[in-house]
Amino acid sequence: MENGELTPERKTQIDAMTHRQICSTWRFAKSGNPLVTGETGDYLAAKLKEFGGFTSEISKSLGW
Repeated sequence: MENGELTPERKTQIDAMTHRQICSTWRFAKSGNPLVTGETGDYLAAKLKEFGGFTSEISKSLGW
């Protein structure tokens, strides 16, 4: 399996994530994290877009 391959398990995991969880993963994932690479990263980015991206409230609450 390719590191960023979108498996059914990863799709289910992402589908269960809240808007805030997706933003947190997008901002803080370590380099090479399979949730933000390849097909899986593309799917995560699409879900983030569906939620409307980062809101200022989420961004401020997450910090850096």
